[in-house]
Amino acid sequence: MGPHLKAEGLVKTFGGLRALDGVSIEVKPSSITMVIGPNGSGKTTLINVLSGIYRPDRGRVVFNGRDITGWPPHKVYNEGLVRTFQIPAVFSRLTVLENLLVAARNNIGENILSAMFKRKEWIVQEGELVKRAERILDLLGLSSVAGKRAAELSGGQMKLLEIGRALMSGAKMLLMDEPLAGVNPKLAHEIMNHIASLKDELRLSFLIVEHRLDIVLSYVDKVYAMHRGRVIAEGNPKEVISDPVVAEAYLGG
Repeated sequence: MGPHLKAEGLVKTFGGLRALDGVSIEVKPSSITMVIGPNGSGKTTLINVLSGIYRPDRGRVVFNGRDITGWPPHKVYNEGLVRTFQIPAVFSRLTVLENLLVAARNNIGENILSAMFKRKEWIVQEGELVKRAERILDLLGLSSVAGKRAAELSGGQMKLLEIGRALMSGAKMLLMDEPLAGVNPKLAHEIMNHIASLKDELRLSFLIVEHRLDIVLSYVDKVYAMHRGRVIAEGNPKEVISDPVVAEAYLGG
C-alpha cells in the first residue's frame, strides 16, 4: 500500500533563511508518524507547507494520490488533510456536542433555501449528525461532558475536542502541532492512547510534531528527525533516538 501523504524535496525560504532544505517524508495509511528536532529545525514550517498555509518554493506534496502542492488551506482541509494547533480554538459558549456539530460539512440547515424546502431531509440529517458526534465523543472519552460548555473543559479535554471536530469534518489524516503542550503527563498519555485507538478503529493517519519524546515515542510507528531545515535521520523510534547525529543536533542546538 502506498503512502497516505508524501512530500518530496520541499524547499521554503524566508529572505535569507532556508527553513526547509529539500525535505522528503512519507506517512503510511493508518500510522502515527512523528517529526522531532530542536527549536528552529523547520518542523512547524513543514506542517504549514503540508496544510497549505505556506506555498513551497520547490518540491511537491501528494495526499491520497493527488498532487495538492500549493493548494490553499481550505481546499487542503476539504480534501481531508486537517491540521490541529498547539492552542485549541474552541467555541467556548457552545457545548461540547455543539462544537462537533458545527464542524460537520454540507449541513442542509446552513443554506436558507435548502432549510426551507428540504425540512424533512434536514431533520433526518441532524439526527444522523448527532449520532455521529456522540460516537466520536465516546471514542475520545468526552461523552460525560457532552452537555458542558467548551469553556468549562480542561486544557487536555479541549485538545481532545479539537481532534473530535477534525473527525466530524471528515478528516482522513491529522497534522498535529504539539498536541501535548501544557498537558500533565497522565492526561498526555490519555490523549496519545486515544490517538492510537483512532488510528486502529478509524484507520486514520497522524503526523505529529512534539517535543515530549518521553511520552510520545512509545506510540509512534516512524520518526523523522530534522535539523536546520533538513531531515537528518528517519526510522523506528529506537533507531532515530540512538543515532549520534540526532543527539548532536539536540546538544548542539
